[in-house]
Amino acid sequence: MKMRQNQNILLNKRIAVLGYGSQGRAQALNLKESGCDVVVGLRPGSPSFKKAKKDKILALPIAQALEGADLICFLLPDEFQASVYQKVVGPILKKGMTLVFAHGFSIFFKLIKPPSFVDIILIAPKMPGGQFRKAYISGEDVMACVAIHQNTSGKVQHLALAYSKAIGCSTVLKTTFQEETISNLFGEQTVKCGGVLDLMKASYETLVQAGVSSELAYLECVQGFKCMMDLLVENGFEGMQKLISPIASYGGQSRGPRLINKTVKDELKNILKEIQSGQFATEWLKKSQSVNARVIRKDLRN
Repeated sequence: MKMRQNQNILLNKRIAVLGYGSQGRAQALNLKESGCDVVVGLRPGSPSFKKAKKDKILALPIAQALEGADLICFLLPDEFQASVYQKVVGPILKKGMTLVFAHGFSIFFKLIKPPSFVDIILIAPKMPGGQFRKAYISGEDVMACVAIHQNTSGKVQHLALAYSKAIGCSTVLKTTFQEETISNLFGEQTVKCGGVLDLMKASYETLVQAGVSSELAYLECVQGFKCMMDLLVENGFEGMQKLISPIASYGGQSRGPRLINKTVKDELKNILKEIQSGQFATEWLKKSQSVNARVIRKDLRN
């Protein structure tokens, strides 16, 4: 693997990456291998300390990791970011520092309200952490959404592009914290992690209940979907139709709209409204607090 050269604007800047999950690990290692000065901030006793040690990257308790940091990257789960900010990050902020987010959730919904004297940027690679890390190692460029929330220094745009390039995203799509947050949540709930998966599962179950073997039903409704997605990504909606068989094209175009009826379209609008209004954010935070409380009680009993 070739080390990627870092742009001068990041030289002599310490980058504190908070969190070492899938995305945190990918970005921290990519930054390190691009020549950046990186430290990972983790809560004491976190299992991620062992993972970071194995990866040979410097990991410290969050408060220590923040010492001397110029860029603070929030790569913790969204539900923990506000608490960490209030307890540890907020009190040490000073002019010239930059807060980096990979998702606009905490800023857009005002869970974190930073002072006006810091720069705030969004760098959101459009790929899950594990795949993102593999892409960096293989030299593949990954697109990232880039947004600027506060540009106090007047130099944050150049910093954002340098950071994006250092983690392996030379191609960027300019957006806003609001647009990235809403589109990301909507895409997860309706296509990537929700609606389409439910449709695939229901289709699979319909075939199995009709007597089709589970193996063949899986090939048709799950693995086959991946093949179509590859064609779609490479060729667009119309291009994909031209590359599949005439019977597949006709069947899809004549029957597909029957599944996406007025009720479904109305529900898509309702899901979007729940995200835009903050209803989903409130629901998720309440749910995550309940789950975390149960985990803590279980740990105490053990």
